[in-house]
Amino acid sequence: MIFENLDRIVFAGDSVTDMGSTIPVGEGLFDNLGNGYVREVENLLAAVYPDYSFRVTNSGIGGHTSRDLLARFDRDVVSLDPDWVSICIGINDVWRQFDSPAILDAQVMPDEYEANVEKMITAVKGKVKGIFIMSPYYMEPNRADTMRARMDEYVDICRRLAEKHSCVFVDLQAMFDRYFAHKHSTFIAWDRIHPNRMGATLIAREFLKNCGYDFNRQV
Repeated sequence: MIFENLDRIVFAGDSVTDMGSTIPVGEGLFDNLGNGYVREVENLLAAVYPDYSFRVTNSGIGGHTSRDLLARFDRDVVSLDPDWVSICIGINDVWRQFDSPAILDAQVMPDEYEANVEKMITAVKGKVKGIFIMSPYYMEPNRADTMRARMDEYVDICRRLAEKHSCVFVDLQAMFDRYFAHKHSTFIAWDRIHPNRMGATLIAREFLKNCGYDFNRQV
């Protein structure tokens, strides 16, 4: 596995990352990490790698766009001196284009989104052991759906930036697409965005698959 003992992993994002965590930065005991995929990542690491200790930090804040995350990135990510950084942002950048079409200043168009994410990458590139770019997603299998089609543009931006900067790309949209060949999206999220505990486990599993995590490890 790529993580080493006492590594600090900081997860930055929006409500999908936040999921009730302590704001602006959550970690440690009780519900400080929230009840989403970040908690599941820590659970799986602790359960299968008990001979290691990892510092898992949740820097997600609900409702945030890439513009919002960039504005607080130094405070909530860079200043924490992480060993690894995961960035999962973009859902609200797209969502506001559909649920608030007249509020143009709340929307983040593709060009700005790409610039925002790239600034986050370069803020920690060379200072950390590695960077994960987790794609935004919309739990709609029909790619002709207008919001799904728009989201795919933002997924492609993440893929392109990850390749450009040698980041680990975690394609959550593709993972959900595979899952929805067997289960309807309402099984995971009533609003096609916010995952229940099963959805959180799917995200955590997909993240760890990209970390050399050994699901069959015996201590």
